[in-house]
Amino acid sequence: MIEKNSIEILRKLVGFDTTSFKSNLDLIKFIENYLNGFNIKSELIYDETKNKANLFATIGGDAKGGIVLSGHTDVVPIKNQKWSSDPFTLTERDNKLFGRGSSDMKGFIAVVLSRVSKMVETKLNKPIHLAFSYDEEIGCVGVHGLLDLIEKKSINPEFCIVGEPTSMEVVIGHKGKHAYGVKVDGFSCHSGQAPYGVNAINYAAKLISYIEELNKEKSQLGPFDNEYEIPYSTLHTGLINGGTILNIVPNLCQFEFEIRHLAEDDPKEIMQRIHQYAEKLITNEMHKISDKTNITFSEKINYPGLNISETIN
Repeated sequence: MIEKNSIEILRKLVGFDTTSFKSNLDLIKFIENYLNGFNIKSELIYDETKNKANLFATIGGDAKGGIVLSGHTDVVPIKNQKWSSDPFTLTERDNKLFGRGSSDMKGFIAVVLSRVSKMVETKLNKPIHLAFSYDEEIGCVGVHGLLDLIEKKSINPEFCIVGEPTSMEVVIGHKGKHAYGVKVDGFSCHSGQAPYGVNAINYAAKLISYIEELNKEKSQLGPFDNEYEIPYSTLHTGLINGGTILNIVPNLCQFEFEIRHLAEDDPKEIMQRIHQYAEKLITNEMHKISDKTNITFSEKINYPGLNISETIN
C-alpha cells in the first residue's frame, strides 16, 4: 500500500462525524481497511448496540511486551459553537489545521497511521500495539473493552503512549475520576403546608453543600501533588433538576457530582463520608416526616488515577 502522510489521513479522519452520541464504525472500518493494506489484522471490540467499536492491532509479531499507541476516535459536540468553517472538513488557515478532533485526538491517530509503513519495514525487537477506543469523551467508556482484550491476550505491554493534546509536553500522570448520580426522594404536599412535606430540593442542597465542604477541605488539607496545575483532589456538582411547580413541595431532586482525585488519594474514603452524611439526613430528618423518603447513589463513571513514578522501576 502507498504510504500516506499524516495530513491526508487526518483530513479523512476529521471527515467522519464521530461525536460521542453517534456511531464511529465508518472511521473504524477506514482504519481497519488501511491497516489491512499492510497485511495487519485488526480486532474490533463492539459495544452492546454494535454501533461503536474499539480497534486493536499488533505490528511486529506476537511477542509479549512492547509499546501501546493509544487514542480515542470520538469527539465532543459542536452544538452552540461558532465555527467559521465546516468542523468536519479539515481546513488550513495561517499554517494551522482546523477541524473537530484535529487536536483531540485524531491528529495523533493520523500520525500513528502515517508511520505504519515504517513500522512494517523495520525489524522490530518488540511489537507495537495500536489501541483506538470509542466514547472517551463521555467517561472513558470504550477503553474498558480494550483493557479486557489486552489482559486476555496476556500481552503485558511495557508502556503506553496516549496521544492526548498536552501542549507538546510529556505528561506522566493523571487524576482519577468517579462520577455519581444522586436521587433524593422527598414527600410532596402543597406549599401552604410545607412543614408537613420533605423538600427533595432542600435536602439535595444540603448534600451538595456538604460535597463542597469536602472540596474546600481537600484544597486546604490535601494530599497534594505539585506536578498538577490544581495539586489536590476536587469535588464538583455539575447537574441538577427537581420540582414541578412552585406551590408544590418537590418530592424528587436529582443531581450529578464528580470526584477528580490524585492517584494517592482514596475516592472510596471520600464516598464513605458522603454516604454517612446522607444517612444522617435520612435517619435524623427525612424519616421523621415520612419513611418513604430516601437518598440513593448510582455510579456513572469510574477510572483510576495514575502516577507513573510509582509504577515503574
